[in-house]
Amino acid sequence: MPVPEKPSKHPTEVRQASLVAAALQQAATRSPADITTADLAQAVGITQGAVFRHFPSKDAIWLGVMAWISDNLLAALQRATNAGEQPPPPLVALQALFDAHVNFVVTHPGVPRVIFQELQHAHDTPLKASVRTLMQQYRSLVMGQLIRAKEQGLLAPGVDLQAAAVLFLGSVQGLVLQSLFSGQVQAMAAQAPGVFAIYLRGIAAHPLTRADSPRELESTS
Repeated sequence: MPVPEKPSKHPTEVRQASLVAAALQQAATRSPADITTADLAQAVGITQGAVFRHFPSKDAIWLGVMAWISDNLLAALQRATNAGEQPPPPLVALQALFDAHVNFVVTHPGVPRVIFQELQHAHDTPLKASVRTLMQQYRSLVMGQLIRAKEQGLLAPGVDLQAAAVLFLGSVQGLVLQSLFSGQVQAMAAQAPGVFAIYLRGIAAHPLTRADSPRELESTS
């Protein structure tokens, strides 16, 4: 008589990844505050009690979501500035960073809701600290390219690098906020080139030409 096969077991890491993905997917159309562990359990196909075998609390789930966002957004930004054998010119790299962030949000529309929801809290939380760390790392990437641009004489005289970094991040965040208001996240991709062109006009010693754009470089490689 054959021995019955034991039901396949799902490692904790697999279930955690499934719950994180479900939370991020639902955040694309709902406030994270309204998403319950019962909602996530149903999306993944487990009981609500089973959720807590993989995460000790609801907050821990959102920390897992934030960790996923940080890892994957930073990876996308780093790929954007390290494509090819030689690093792109700094202003081209800035445009690549800008485009990579926009494309990441378009692909994962739940990301901004997770981040902005947490930043609304007046008090500090582990989630808010995680968002802060992400923004610091992102800002460092932008500052690195601005410093390179200044060293190569590509910035207009007297440009404040700190202010330029703030404006860069604010320009992306402005696009994201407007997409949340309108409910048309896909529109970001069409609006991003014009927004970046205005940003670049304010900091560059000379305008970035079409031939210098990341898309043109990619098409000729």
